Amino acid sequence: MQNLTMNNGLTIPQLGYGVFQMTSAEVAGHLPEAIAAGYTHVDTANAYFNEVAVGEAIKASGVKREGLFVTSKLFPQDYPYEKCRRAIDDTLERLGLGYLDLLLFHQPYGEYVSGWKAMEEAVRAGKVRSIGLSNFSEAKIREILSVAEVRPAVIQVEINPRWNQHALKSAFAGEGFVYEGWYPLGHGDKTLLAMPVFQKLAEKYGKSAAQVILRWHVQEGNVVFPKTLNPVHMADNLDVFDFELTADEMAEIDAVPQQAYYDVPDQAPDWVWGPNNYRKQA
Repeated sequence: MQNLTMNNGLTIPQLGYGVFQMTSAEVAGHLPEAIAAGYTHVDTANAYFNEVAVGEAIKASGVKREGLFVTSKLFPQDYPYEKCRRAIDDTLERLGLGYLDLLLFHQPYGEYVSGWKAMEEAVRAGKVRSIGLSNFSEAKIREILSVAEVRPAVIQVEINPRWNQHALKSAFAGEGFVYEGWYPLGHGDKTLLAMPVFQKLAEKYGKSAAQVILRWHVQEGNVVFPKTLNPVHMADNLDVFDFELTADEMAEIDAVPQQAYYDVPDQAPDWVWGPNNYRKQA
């Protein structure tokens, strides 16, 4: 596994296993397979409703706590300062962990400015080692930077060859952010995998088109969580460290026409403020 160094000096594994839209039963069945395959970075969230199952699978894996990098995310209902303090403790309790390696604000809505102080306090208390932002625009990231004493270490946004986020990366070139990408393979877009550039490179290197894209992410310096419940695909997704794309090949991928699969709205959609029962998950 290859690690990246964050702006706080700590490291983060570049390929992780995400449990978005997985039931607790699926987590119980497949997260142990992922850990056994060699994944050391697990990405969950309050709003995935499976933190309890993630914590149980981690405990059952037998891997020492320091051998895993565990991420979770808080939802906007819990951003107000006092709520955020409690939500961090609740997250740790659901996971059954003494600390989180990374905690993110999941969506860019609500009282994220006041909540950031609680995130910083959690770092100072040793409850969280690194903090960051998910789905925040450039303007909203700058809002946090204007008040931050502990700066975000990670920015999680959509990243794939169709939406490479080079503009955002350029805007914060001096911050040392690590970027995590969701939809790393284009959200099941078979037309992306079928593009001639990926087919050509797959044939050249004896890899799949998906592995070529994951290799592009690695060389871009992105952290990604390619989702699969298939142990064969889990292993394939890790098998991207034995070849390297040339500068010209990287540039060819960078030339793919840009269009996001999902535009994060500036104002919160109704579902963000809907009923949320993640505190009662089994």
